[in-house]
Amino acid sequence: MERGRASTAAKDDPGDAAVALRLGGLAVAWGAGVAWQLQQPALLAPGPRVAGLALGVAALVLAWAARRRTAGWAAGLVALALLAAASTDQRAAWRLAAQLDPTLEGRDLVIVGTVATLPRQGPDGVRFAFAVDQARDAAGRPVALPPRLWLGWWRGWHDDTALDDPQAPLAAGQRWRFTVRLKRPHGTLNPQGFDRELWLFENGLGATGHVRSAGAHPARRLSGDAFMPVERARQALRDAIARQVPDPRLAGVVAALAIGDQAAIDREDWEVFRSTGVAHLVAISGLHITLLAWLAAAAIGRAWRCSATLCLGWPAPVAARWGGVGCALAYALLAGWGVPAQRTVLMLAVAALLAQAARDWPGPLVLLAAGLAVVGLDPWALLQPGFWLSFAAVGLLMLGNAEAATARSPSRLHAVGRVVRHGLRTQVVATLGLAPLTLLFFQQVSVVGFVANLVAIPLVTLVITPLALAGALWAPLWSLAALGVQGLLALLQPLAAWPAAALSVPAAPAWAQALGLLAAVVALLPWPWRLRGLALPLVLPLAWPLPPRPPPGTFELQAADVGQGGAVLVTTARHRLLYDAGPQYGREGDAGQRVLLPLLRATGPARLDALVVSHRDSDHAGGAASVMAALPVAVLHSSLEAGHALRDRAPVHRPCVAGEGWTWDGVHFDWLHPAADDLARAGPATRPNVLSCVLRIRGAQRSALLPGDVEAPQEAALLQRDRAAPAADVLLVAHHGSRSSSTDAWLDAVAPSLAIAQVGYRNRFGHPAPVVVDRFAARGIPLRRSDHCGAWTWRSDQPPEAGRCEREVRRRYWHWSPPPAAEAEP
Repeated sequence: MERGRASTAAKDDPGDAAVALRLGGLAVAWGAGVAWQLQQPALLAPGPRVAGLALGVAALVLAWAARRRTAGWAAGLVALALLAAASTDQRAAWRLAAQLDPTLEGRDLVIVGTVATLPRQGPDGVRFAFAVDQARDAAGRPVALPPRLWLGWWRGWHDDTALDDPQAPLAAGQRWRFTVRLKRPHGTLNPQGFDRELWLFENGLGATGHVRSAGAHPARRLSGDAFMPVERARQALRDAIARQVPDPRLAGVVAALAIGDQAAIDREDWEVFRSTGVAHLVAISGLHITLLAWLAAAAIGRAWRCSATLCLGWPAPVAARWGGVGCALAYALLAGWGVPAQRTVLMLAVAALLAQAARDWPGPLVLLAAGLAVVGLDPWALLQPGFWLSFAAVGLLMLGNAEAATARSPSRLHAVGRVVRHGLRTQVVATLGLAPLTLLFFQQVSVVGFVANLVAIPLVTLVITPLALAGALWAPLWSLAALGVQGLLALLQPLAAWPAAALSVPAAPAWAQALGLLAAVVALLPWPWRLRGLALPLVLPLAWPLPPRPPPGTFELQAADVGQGGAVLVTTARHRLLYDAGPQYGREGDAGQRVLLPLLRATGPARLDALVVSHRDSDHAGGAASVMAALPVAVLHSSLEAGHALRDRAPVHRPCVAGEGWTWDGVHFDWLHPAADDLARAGPATRPNVLSCVLRIRGAQRSALLPGDVEAPQEAALLQRDRAAPAADVLLVAHHGSRSSSTDAWLDAVAPSLAIAQVGYRNRFGHPAPVVVDRFAARGIPLRRSDHCGAWTWRSDQPPEAGRCEREVRRRYWHWSPPPAAEAEP
């Protein structure tokens, strides 16, 4: 009775409202300061950073002294934002200072340490984080390395290593000695693409590299495993699931639900989950953690009431409440402590604290307090789509619950109907409310998601996940969970196979993104539905954007950053052509799937009017199958031999023959190589580079030349046929800058104003060769390297020097920067 009166009084206490309002102001101010810092291309110098920290603290003290005045409160918010920005800057400086010394790149180093996370198994080998205890160079001298590395131990062929020995079994917590070669954190950087360098920075991984099995110090497991109870428990559970469930695909989903090992889910299954809009259910979500906390609280409360001694020491409701929070924390740690898990645990803890203090704040402010705690622990969480989707989903669920609470049912039958209506309403609100954010972050929304989630949410939440968790107590329950996963996939796969299962749209301009965010806010507000209907027209520019296209007679050229390989997207007013499709990275991925499909979907209609595969080498043709499987391709142009698998996939195939060409929207496309005789003489022993397709693109003002991997003899033959033909303003450097191409005669004939070399960072071929770089420098031709520049974008009605490097456009302080000597490009 007294507790009820205290709660009621808290609801009406104006002091609670004032505290809640101030908390909201603090959260917004801190978030604004962090968000500003995350947009900076470089860190502050140490002096201004320390001054910012001191000024922020001093301003907070002064604001606290004048807190009862409006001006003092406003000054306090500004000071807090300044303190947030300066403190985040300092934390970032500490992380960057721990990254690999550039002088240690590419050297054999002997390291001793611990496998720090669950190893990620794949067809090419295993990836894992490694905590370094000690390191020395090949001569035995101690060297300083980052505390944590991201390593690969490959089998077979891979970009980073030649044939290697099979790896020994790895497990979290084991201590090993490895010989490794390391690189600074570096990844491909493309418009709308995955920022691997941000991922490495967020996870505190100061270098990447691979294990070398050969040499004087082969890999050896050491005695005495490290004390890592959480990771070792996760490893033990994953191994037990694999033993109990023989199908690795089903075992991967069960492991994802039990311990948050999302990397264990097969790539094809991820595509099914994404296409049907249920991917949020197969990760450890707030719904799963809240359900566990509720069950744990109920069980603890019931057990607690059985003991009078315990109840006298601590009331059963309090024990149940904090026991539930403790179980949620344990599960979140076991699941890898991702942003949704952090948000849920912190929100449960805030709610428990408020209940302990007899405070009853509204749900949105509890959510805001949890958000402040998450950003305080991890400022870079603001850059994760999962952060915004997670908090928005909870806000939508709160909205649905608030609306359902206003309804009253006079009978039990009506109560059942109300529960059903509430479930449908919640699903509708969540689907419509999250659609703008999904379009904003992923340029995709599931059309079948509403239907799929109606089945998947109760099945995963009430059946599969509890069985996956309970399997830790009795292993046969994992087999039942696997049967549930099998049934779920049987339901979802036909939906995912529907051609219109997911709506993909190009990336929208900034103003359309702002309207989309406003639409999400309008959908979240507890307004009447006729007012919430305003969200629909607000989201239309985001759902159906009109990406800018070059005017007739002009083309846009994007040299994608695909690593050691070639891929160039050419866009005219109404057509798109992809010249080469990048490399095959290994058995588990290629540039088509990882780089080009996101780029193609983000920059225009999800189709290609033409795909060119210049020759059959895997660094140019490796991603073509993925592109052709995912997008309609009208015509394939290539020099591939009859019977090649890519030719069989194409609806129309046309060989690239010198002298032939076509015109799109006032832009002319001409083949300069190979000649018809070259194709006629080709046989199984013909080197692919000899037949590489050379494409010249001429707009009304400027031109570009894409020569594939032609070498010196082909360059000479082409010049002999027509010396003036290859002249162009922009040149894609032949064969990635190999010394066997880009002869003096070739460069003099092309006479480009700018050249682009598509190369991988510290590639094993040494491309571009120094002698080739010197040839360009001697002629004053600027050379843009994709490993330094990222994707390069240029429109033919501008001078080539106006082309944009993605690393310049998206520069942030965590991105790789070339050493000063490498910046002096001609």
